[in-house]
Amino acid sequence: MSTSVNNFRTLFLSLSSTSVLLLLTMAISAQTTTTAGGGSATQAPRNPSMTGSYMDNQKEDLYARFTDYKRNPNPEQQRFAYPIAKEYVRRWGGEKDAETREVIKWVAEYERQMHQSDLYAAYNAKKYAQTFELARPMVKADPEYFFALAIMTEAGYDNSLTGNTSLNAETADHAREAIQLLEAGKVTKVEPFKNMEIARGFLNYALGSMVKDDKPAEAAAAFLKAVKSDSPYHTDPLAYHRLGIAIYKGELTQLSNEYNEKFGGKQSSPEQTAMLNRFQHLVEQAIDAYARAVALNTKPEQQEARGKILAQLTALYKSFHNNSDEGLNDLIAGVLAKPMP
Repeated sequence: MSTSVNNFRTLFLSLSSTSVLLLLTMAISAQTTTTAGGGSATQAPRNPSMTGSYMDNQKEDLYARFTDYKRNPNPEQQRFAYPIAKEYVRRWGGEKDAETREVIKWVAEYERQMHQSDLYAAYNAKKYAQTFELARPMVKADPEYFFALAIMTEAGYDNSLTGNTSLNAETADHAREAIQLLEAGKVTKVEPFKNMEIARGFLNYALGSMVKDDKPAEAAAAFLKAVKSDSPYHTDPLAYHRLGIAIYKGELTQLSNEYNEKFGGKQSSPEQTAMLNRFQHLVEQAIDAYARAVALNTKPEQQEARGKILAQLTALYKSFHNNSDEGLNDLIAGVLAKPMP
């Protein structure tokens, strides 16, 4: 009896081993493919991939939490939206769906608002170099951060008024960048300015002031935009005076030299006529700018400046009117009622 039981166990173990080997053989066979030569090529086993639905659920859940905190009227609750949004952007910031774009935009705006108080504090304390130090990395990370570009322009301009010109070149660059954002229609919030026109006026005036000595032609174009804006610069006598100087020192002088080199003592030609007309137009613009500066200097404390500008205007006017100042007083009296040439 004992022998029979042992024989049965041996047979059972043998059959079990055979079954296991058969199952392993079938599994291995299922993972091979036949090659063109009749042989089999072994494929590496594949790990199961995480299902897309699981990732989608995580993404939707995080977006829902972000939205709940963002819409909460309690500011203490709203601040919890930021770390959730940052985590969302970290994981899915490369995707192009509407929700992801929304979160990315919200994070950028939120971070801009966080930084503004620090920039205001530095600027209001007249720590102009520190304002630049704080704003530079912000602009590097966010090139369309208008507030940072604008406050650096303000800080650089105010710094130049102290006689320190070390920030002038960088200030001009940031003014150009801010102006480009305005002109491209990419600015919806114009802080630190009250409105779009004041922003346009100041940024162009600051740019002109930064480059007037080295790049008078660029300065003239900037001053012209400043005085044409619906801002205080539209009636600022200094802005018009600087415009007149920039026109004269810039394109007018350059064109005068070019004209004399090309056409001095030569017969008239279409090219000569076109350049002469351009030259005469620049003369009119320069005289007009000086005349507006004189006409706008009406306050008692401005009379000394008015007298100096009038002397400059008279010399310029006479040099293009046969050494006569006839008509100059009438020009000054009526210039503000006329459009700029």
